[in-house]
Amino acid sequence: MREEQLRFEELRDQLTAKDQSLAAGRMMSSPAIIHQDKVFCFLSRKYKMVFKLGKGYDLNQLPHPASEFSPFKSKKPLSGWYEVDFAYSNYWPTLASKALLQLKSELL
Repeated sequence: MREEQLRFEELRDQLTAKDQSLAAGRMMSSPAIIHQDKVFCFLSRKYKMVFKLGKGYDLNQLPHPASEFSPFKSKKPLSGWYEVDFAYSNYWPTLASKALLQLKSELL
């Protein structure tokens, strides 16, 4: 198993142990973390972590590089979804928390 997958599983296990409303899920055939059957973060096929931070999220406020998630060759990026390389995996828990808060605010 790749290091990226192990780090994702560690994060997923930590989050689901703390919050019973979270569970393992899938997003485009990739492992994900869900809340109320909605995905808020997942590990992409390119082994980057992808977070739903919301439309118009200011990437300049992040202390590391991130980019819009664009999984399709002929379509525009998925609005509100951003990916972060494994090199910055120490930020994944914070971003997962931000993505969860974003999702919860959308569900209100």
